Amino acid sequence: MESSRGNLYDVFVSFRGEDTRDFIGHLFGALQRNNISVFMDDKDLKGGESVSNQILHAIEGSQIFIVVLSMNYAYSKWCLKELEMILECVQLYGKPVLPVFYDVDPSVVRNQTGSYERAFAKHERDLSGFSKTVQLWKEALTQVADLAGWVLGHG
Repeated sequence: MESSRGNLYDVFVSFRGEDTRDFIGHLFGALQRNNISVFMDDKDLKGGESVSNQILHAIEGSQIFIVVLSMNYAYSKWCLKELEMILECVQLYGKPVLPVFYDVDPSVVRNQTGSYERAFAKHERDLSGFSKTVQLWKEALTQVADLAGWVLGHG
């Protein structure tokens, strides 16, 4: 990962849309009302460049990361790739990350039990030749779940 040459965004939020859409809408609205620039994948992605490169560029160009961990977060390979990139930036540049446990207990994320265990069983079947990638994702989740964050219930 190359060092970012300037901050494009104040905040990059990683989330699984299908189970956090309402909360994310409120979060983005509150941040924007306070003049905090937030990368929004549905508005900031442009044609012509690969989505993964644009996301990587947005992650590298953000000052702070918010990772909204939810019941279905671990089912998304894309969310897990984002988390891996975020934690690489945290390690390389010391940028802060704030986990938000939305309708999921931090211990479920940390220990990959319940829906997280089922998600990884699926990834291990689907990505049988990529066990190192799956292991990196598990370690990333354990690492982020060990950080101080917010635990929020639905509604």
